[in-house]
Amino acid sequence: MICQTIRKGRECAFMSAKGCTYNGGLCHEIVEACQGCNRATQVESGWYCGSCPEPAVKWKNGNCNLATHIVAAPVAPKTKVNPLKASKRAMQ
Repeated sequence: MICQTIRKGRECAFMSAKGCTYNGGLCHEIVEACQGCNRATQVESGWYCGSCPEPAVKWKNGNCNLATHIVAAPVAPKTKVNPLKASKRAMQ
């Protein structure tokens, strides 16, 4: 439904016919770690996340999984080393 509280006129998953169903009935402003994210939108009352009503919760245990400004470094797979071959190589 269309938000009628803070992000007026924008689509919101938490809006119902009775009003905002999110905890407290309001979206929370973005945190400092969200600066630079493409999902952050500015409305007349401040900056808000377009995907998450409470961005601080997403950053609580590390990086936000919705953040567009953070690039995860690829993890190189560890190769298994045969201990027998490794000991033979060390003898040479």
